[in-house]
Parts: sequence; structure tokens; C-alpha cells
Amino acid sequence: MFSVLFPGQGSQTVGMGKIMYQKFDYVKELFDIADDILQKPISKIILEGPKELIDQTENTQPAIFLISYSICEAIKKETSFNLNNASFFAGHSLGEYSALACSGSLTFEQTIKLLQSRGRFMQNAVPKGQGGMLAILGTEIERINEIIYNNYEHFKCYVANDNSVGQVVVSGNINDLNKFSEELKKNKIKNIRLPVSAPFHCQLMRSATDKMRAEISSTDFKKPKVSVMSNVTAQHTKDPDYIKQLLIEQIEKPVRWREIVINMINSKVEKFIEIGPGKVLSGLVKRIDSNVKLIQVNELEDLNNLT
Repeated sequence: MFSVLFPGQGSQTVGMGKIMYQKFDYVKELFDIADDILQKPISKIILEGPKELIDQTENTQPAIFLISYSICEAIKKETSFNLNNASFFAGHSLGEYSALACSGSLTFEQTIKLLQSRGRFMQNAVPKGQGGMLAILGTEIERINEIIYNNYEHFKCYVANDNSVGQVVVSGNINDLNKFSEELKKNKIKNIRLPVSAPFHCQLMRSATDKMRAEISSTDFKKPKVSVMSNVTAQHTKDPDYIKQLLIEQIEKPVRWREIVINMINSKVEKFIEIGPGKVLSGLVKRIDSNVKLIQVNELEDLNNLT
């Protein structure tokens, strides 16, 4: 049994997908459609940069989805491998949208539009420079929650991503993150400030939630061909109305990636195929269980890995 994984923000690189873009007309067509929908040259930003532009949240989200979706199309057209035989699709944060599109719940056009809005709303939810995220390494989530709870009167921080064993990401305002970082150092806990412009997946994203509620509610979701894991519940579903509700909640709720992976493994999944730029999710899965098989498909030559 296998599951398909779709990466989220942080996996983007300038030039991702370039060989497929040059080789396959249907991939180039997807890039052209994305340019038209977004009313900006996202193709040029992806293929040529600069890095500062592709790293802007409102560009990053549709860009990563575009690459993941293009790879899925290449798998369908260039190989005999059937992704719909997967036990589950799962995506990290924006990757959940990639999972829904590649499973037939959303069209390509619908997904690009939703991610353009989502990226813009999340980027603008907190003034630039006032919020951020902190990666905490080598410590269990229970200990991190304990420190946050015990210091609630001194700073307000929120677990945003429970990524893997010993890798948790926390969001908050910059001043609060600085105080939290000092508290972690006192406890000899390693932490690193992430190069992001906003505190994702916490209640500081409330304005983005309110705006995305209207966008998601007015979008027609179909029943996916493959059951999709939710970042919010760490459980799978095929119910379109429930999926919509969970996507609205997802903006403020933490990404429960560690639990998602454990639940898939407990459902007898033995192989994970990461589709999209980078190998971030494969690295997280390996930290959770080193016995599972991992395959990455992010460029043309990787298509051979599936046969």
C-alpha cells in the first residue's frame, strides 16, 4: 500500500519544473493558464526568479501547486503508474490543495484561484515584519506546549506545525517569539527563526480565515477519487462539505503532519511518493519511521522511479 504526499511552503526553488516545462506541451499549457488566471507571469517567476519573488507567499502557494499538479499530469501521460490506486493523498498546508486537485475534488483552475487568494490573505493578515515562525528541534511537542502554557502571561506563541519527531514550528508576533526563544535557550532547547514573513497556522491569521471562508464556500468541490488526509484532524475524508469546512479551519489550526504520517502507517501504508519540488516531506517521514519506502518525483528523470 502506498500514499502520495504533496509539499507545502518552503520547498520552492527557482527553476523548479523547468525540464518538464521544456519537454511537455501540456505542462507549458498549465503554466500559461496559471499566468492568465493569476494575471502575472508566474511562469517567469518560477523558471527565472528572482528568489525574492518566488518566496513571496502569494506567489509561493500557486507556484508549488503548479509544479505538483504538472508532475501528476506527467505521471498520468508518460507512465502506466496509477496514482488513484493510492490509499491516501496527503499534503502539508497548501499541499492539501494539491492533494485535492490531483484527486479530482478541485479543478486546476479552481485551485490556482483559491491559492492566489489564500496566499495574499495570509501574507496580509499581519503587517510585514511583525510576525514570524520559530523551528524547535530535538524536543517533544508536549514539552513545548508546557513551556507556552507556563509562560502565557509573558508571551503568546502557538504551535503551528507538528512536523516530525523532534521538529515543531511555533508562530507568533516577533516580540513574543524573541521572549519564547530566550526561554527555550534557558532550557537548552535548540530553536531557529524561519525565513517567513508571517505567523502561519495560528489565531493571528483570523482575517485570512474570514476572507477565505467566502472563497471556499462559493467553490464547488467534488468527491475526491482518493481519500485525502486533513491537516486539521489528521484523519482522512472524501466528504466535499467536510473538506470545505476543514480547509477554512486549516488557516488557523496547526498542521498535524506527524500524526497524519503515523495514522497512514497504522493503516498499513508502507511506501510514500512525494510529488512536487524538494524532499522535505520525505525527510520528515523518515524521522517518524525509517522503515518505510520513500520515492521522490520532482523532475523528469524521477518518473522512472515509479516503474
